[in-house]
Amino acid sequence: MSSRRNVAAYFFAFLSSESSSQILGVAVGWTVYSIHHRPFDLGLVGLVMFAPQLFLVFVAGHAVDRFNRKRIAMIAATAVAFCAFALGLLALAHVDNLPLVLSVLFCQGIARAFGSPAERTMLVNIVEIEDYMRVQATYASAREVAVIAMPALGGAVVAVSTVAAFVLAGILTLAAVFGFSILHVRDTIRTTATGIRADSALDGVRFIRSKPIVLGAISLDLFAVLFGGATALLPVYADQILHAGAFAFGMLRSASGIGASVMAIVLSRRTPNRRVGKTMLFAVAAYGVAIIAFAYSRNLWLSIACLALAGAADMISVVIRRGLVALNTPDNMRGRVNSIESLFINASSQLGSFESGTAAQIFGPVLGVALGGVATLGVVLTWALAFPALRTSDRLHSEAVD
Repeated sequence: MSSRRNVAAYFFAFLSSESSSQILGVAVGWTVYSIHHRPFDLGLVGLVMFAPQLFLVFVAGHAVDRFNRKRIAMIAATAVAFCAFALGLLALAHVDNLPLVLSVLFCQGIARAFGSPAERTMLVNIVEIEDYMRVQATYASAREVAVIAMPALGGAVVAVSTVAAFVLAGILTLAAVFGFSILHVRDTIRTTATGIRADSALDGVRFIRSKPIVLGAISLDLFAVLFGGATALLPVYADQILHAGAFAFGMLRSASGIGASVMAIVLSRRTPNRRVGKTMLFAVAAYGVAIIAFAYSRNLWLSIACLALAGAADMISVVIRRGLVALNTPDNMRGRVNSIESLFINASSQLGSFESGTAAQIFGPVLGVALGGVATLGVVLTWALAFPALRTSDRLHSEAVD
């Protein structure tokens, strides 16, 4: 397969997977909130999807370094598709049983514990290192099309039929399986371990600890988005604060993608390659400010604008973080390192959902979101002082990587 066709297959697989994820996010959020109308339930969604990834992080990372990454991604995506169809069956049968829904989401979390690190390690084995940042930024801009369009589409479909939304998500995930199946991934350097040993599995932790730039970049995103995430509470904002319906909820879910998409296009043409550490810190700070503004907005379009600004700032942080991790990690360690990175990133979104739901239950949704934005600014200041290697980092690729 030619390089161009291979990249096209990569785009097809990952965009199908991302489209499915966005539609699932809308359908699950609206379904769970509709059962008891409690913000805390939305937090539980993030918790049950994060828990299996926490407990399986070392096993999954070692498996990705030991076995065929493409095959693991295909199996995991197939499992996610079956979970989507299972949720569709529950909706078709009008089963409003929160523990049962959460059980299916827990199974989906298990699949993603293996699928996420397998997927994240592929791009660097598809393109040359010198083309990595350009292709990643181009992919990010294409991905944001799905982030923009699919939540709005999901909201429109949910407004008509929740069952149809779950079925559509399942079909798109199966399309991703097909994309993975035709993808040609270069042979990778495998770990020499013959089994999943605790010592070998922990090598990823030791490697990250030995690289302050990588540790700082991953943990910055973790704690910033952990406190500053507002996505889980968008059903509450759409229903109780902005007094809109399911379609407006989908628009709010799309808003961050609008800003991220515009920024991704800019980054694909002007890839950050100087003063990347300071750029990342300023981007995360801008994210926190945008979240605070969103918390107090009472106008749908102003809320969309705030989320768009947050999405643009987050895109800068994401591109820099991925570049720092991918380009400073040896290939035979990428599975374990990316498994830990996936854990951190999913913690920021899924465990962050639990934090947001809990804070909203205690302080109310507005103050809960605003306090999260303030905490994000505190994280930026702390990390700027605690990780001078990140703050002073000039380029993404600091050293040769085996």
